[in-house]
Amino acid sequence: MTIDTKSGNGRTRGRRIGLAAVRGLALSLVALPGAVLCLTLSLVSIALIPIGIGIVTTPYVLTGVRAFANARRVLAAEWGGVRIPPAYRPLPPDANPWGRTFGMLGDPATWRDLRWLPVDMTAGFVTALLPAVLLLYPLEGFALALGLWRVMPDGYWYGFVPVGDQTSALGAGALAVVLLFLAHFLTPRLLDVHFRLTRAVLGSPRGELAERVRVLTETRRDAVDTSAAELRRIERDLHDGAQARLVAVGMDLGTIEALLDKDPAKARELIAQARRSSVEALSELRELVRGIHPPVLAERGLGDAVRALALRLPVATEVTVDLPGRAEAPVESAAYFAVSEVLANAVKHSGADRVWIDLHHADGHLRMSVTDNGKGGAVIGAGSGLTGVERRLGTFDGVLAVSSPAGGPTMVTMEIPCASS
Repeated sequence: MTIDTKSGNGRTRGRRIGLAAVRGLALSLVALPGAVLCLTLSLVSIALIPIGIGIVTTPYVLTGVRAFANARRVLAAEWGGVRIPPAYRPLPPDANPWGRTFGMLGDPATWRDLRWLPVDMTAGFVTALLPAVLLLYPLEGFALALGLWRVMPDGYWYGFVPVGDQTSALGAGALAVVLLFLAHFLTPRLLDVHFRLTRAVLGSPRGELAERVRVLTETRRDAVDTSAAELRRIERDLHDGAQARLVAVGMDLGTIEALLDKDPAKARELIAQARRSSVEALSELRELVRGIHPPVLAERGLGDAVRALALRLPVATEVTVDLPGRAEAPVESAAYFAVSEVLANAVKHSGADRVWIDLHHADGHLRMSVTDNGKGGAVIGAGSGLTGVERRLGTFDGVLAVSSPAGGPTMVTMEIPCASS
């Protein structure tokens, strides 16, 4: 059997050219009106800051600009393989409008966004539109060569060719052939130029390595803060729970020792009370240990630990696990407590009566999703528990995504890069 590799390569090349033209046309239709609208609203809102109106409107407008820029970052990565990491400085969740406005205006990434908008509506628009033009404009030249020139008005031009008779129409057809030939080579490259231009203006001048250092510094600080808070919680739980009960047991034993000869009945009663206190102290210690690192997690892995966690929930829960091996212990611990916190939020705030949990490992990432059929409205920030989950995952370069429209359902997806053994 003979395989025609040239034919297959030709079809693949043709699909790439057609796909680049369609994507470029879609980008051009979005780039021009979107960039004009964002730039206009930004300039007007910033200009209104001195009279106070802009203090209220600017954070919303700049948030919209960031959403527009982030959408283009996603398209650059998915369509062009060009990664443009966002480098926005975090804002305090409880910041007032004044703090949010000048916090965003003091962020160099905001001004990169604003500088990118006029570039996107001019050079970006042209580089996005050209792939479609190079592919579609030759069709007009072929139509002119086939006789369409007869219905065209006098003085009609196709490119730089004046079309007035069949000879000049054939010249337009020849130009169309040249343009189609150029489209074969240039269409995908022009779309790459568009994405690289976007990265040149929108990307951080400090480079990806410097941005990586900044992120690692922030996640290290978050990890230190989280560890300190966890240590304070353990100390508080020990002091208020098991330690107090053990002190009471010690006091009871001292009283029992004094009453053994004088009042044996009272001594037996205190012995029973001391036994109950010791059992309760042991139970509290076990709960505390489970909160630090559940034994089932160490012994049987993340899948079984999450299943055991689901059994204790007051709502119907379905768990799906597809983990070919085990991740490193710190990763498993972070994943377990992240899922635990998300489930606690779902039980407390969502009003759901059913929860679905999915755990699987693919493409070098541990992915976890928790979905509930509650009322929705979950957001990251504003004091929600999801902010802590995001910080916990960030220590391991993990990410958190939340989809929670009003009325539900809510889906929280978490991802941690890790190997599976």
